[in-house]
Amino acid sequence: MTLLAALAVLVPLLAAAAGLLLGRRVPPGAVAVGAAVCSVLAILVAVLADPARVVETSALLTPTGTIPVTVGVRIDGLSATVAVMVALVSLAIQVYSIGYLRGGVRYPSFAALVSLFTAAMLTVVLSADLLVTYVGWEVMGICSYFLIGHHWERPASTAAAVKSFLMTRFGDVGFLFGIFVLGTAAGSFRITDVLAAVPAMSSGTLLAAGLLVTLGVVGKSAQFPLHSWLPDAMAGPAPVSALIHAATMVAAGAYLVALLFPVFLAAPVALDVLAVLAVVSMVGAALAALAVDDLKRVLAYSTISQLSLMFAALAAGGRTAAVAHLLAHAAFKALLFLGAGAVFLAVGSTLMTRMGGLRRSMPVTFATMTVGFAALAGIPPTSGFFSKDAIVTVAEHAATGTAPPVAATTAWLVLVGVLVTVALTAAYTTRAWLRTFFGPGPAVAEAPAIMRWPLVALAVPALLLGLGLLWSVSLRPDLSSAVLSVALTGFGAGAVYLAWRRDPAADPADLLGRARPVLATAGHTDDLYERTVARAVLRLADAVVGVDDRVVGRAVTGAGRNARRLGSAMRLTQNGNPQFYLTGLLAGVLLIAVGVVVLS
Repeated sequence: MTLLAALAVLVPLLAAAAGLLLGRRVPPGAVAVGAAVCSVLAILVAVLADPARVVETSALLTPTGTIPVTVGVRIDGLSATVAVMVALVSLAIQVYSIGYLRGGVRYPSFAALVSLFTAAMLTVVLSADLLVTYVGWEVMGICSYFLIGHHWERPASTAAAVKSFLMTRFGDVGFLFGIFVLGTAAGSFRITDVLAAVPAMSSGTLLAAGLLVTLGVVGKSAQFPLHSWLPDAMAGPAPVSALIHAATMVAAGAYLVALLFPVFLAAPVALDVLAVLAVVSMVGAALAALAVDDLKRVLAYSTISQLSLMFAALAAGGRTAAVAHLLAHAAFKALLFLGAGAVFLAVGSTLMTRMGGLRRSMPVTFATMTVGFAALAGIPPTSGFFSKDAIVTVAEHAATGTAPPVAATTAWLVLVGVLVTVALTAAYTTRAWLRTFFGPGPAVAEAPAIMRWPLVALAVPALLLGLGLLWSVSLRPDLSSAVLSVALTGFGAGAVYLAWRRDPAADPADLLGRARPVLATAGHTDDLYERTVARAVLRLADAVVGVDDRVVGRAVTGAGRNARRLGSAMRLTQNGNPQFYLTGLLAGVLLIAVGVVVLS
């Protein structure tokens, strides 16, 4: 079982190496898709072999003299489920990319990087050691930099790649130190040992570890205040957006909190911080999605908001609900991003002002994206309905219960934030659906068959996964929360529909008035960072350059000048006169003799 899981990681890693080293000398599409298929089969066989048992194998990497570092695989219900999701979505993306990047000279490197990205995410999910988990975590960051900047000739792409790299690296420092705190306290970096040692750790240790890990999660999952890199990452190709936003990278943050959930339960202050950040992120990102005109940026802000729902569920004690929404979100968000890519190739733009009426010329894309939008909005019986209803139920129980895992005020804040987000999600989803596929618009061609099949394949779990979650994880809907969730969904969708019906050519977001530009930029977050953080960093950089020039540079220059002066002085003794040399030798012998006599 563990051998198969390790094989699931190694196969895409080898495919990435072959693609990067051999390029077009091997068929990149066949290698990438074949590796993805092998990875899916290996994980499925490993899971089906014994789905209920926790299996772990590890080997000492190298003696460190202190805390050992091990390499191994750890499979339990959580890691197995998420690994299957990662492998399946990555397979769909690899197949879709063949059509999306058809004829592109950079496709071989793109396919190889997607394979490497998949291997890194599977490392995060299946690793038995936190330090090895961190290696996969960082490799994902490197791959995201290259994939977002795939079109490096475009300034927007390179800027977005650099921005995502820097902002996520800032958070990763916190995650690394959080690992150090947990490993030092437990005497081991093995995940099993760390979780077993949580009851014996001091409250201060747990709080420090929880806050540091939260910092890493906030950066990787684009939560406030490190959220602004994710919308800009839309400069990358649509398959990259689907990969980063659905199955990997940003989802890794929610998985990590679920994995280390006992640490957060033992550090309620850290859980309070996570809850507050989640509420701010979910409402703020939903409002931004309601205001922007770019379809991919709508989906990007939606990703931030939906991840916040997962963190809110975790803060309320609903680990199962959070994981269920993680799985459902992977299916419908990958579907929506790939559908947006098909629309972009047809229309030539991601701006919704240039779309409309596409349901007639792109019927497959319309049908599949309709399923995705319905799941995102939480309309029954899609997967999003069941998982979102579970989150509403968890938040309601935490707010009205007697012993919530967070403070009572925080629990009520989470409940209100979740309910507001449910209505806003239905509103921006309905707006995007109507403006893309209804009203007046251009006549275009449907996407190629190789791009349509992944859409159809992803539409199946987006529609039916909720029923599987009911059976597999006992995700039972609560009647009162379900009614409330559906009512809020209907209110948000209905309000936007009525506004659109008045003038199908107009944008319902115009009703936001002067607030729209503020909401579309998430409160001018980037401008604020430009005026504060960016200026402070530039001033610090100027100061460092000044110190380098005035202190280090002068010291080096001075050392060189002194060496030249000393060389010039020594040069005087080398005049080529043998008599001068002999006189110097005799004078030296005389001085030595005199010294010996005096000292003796």
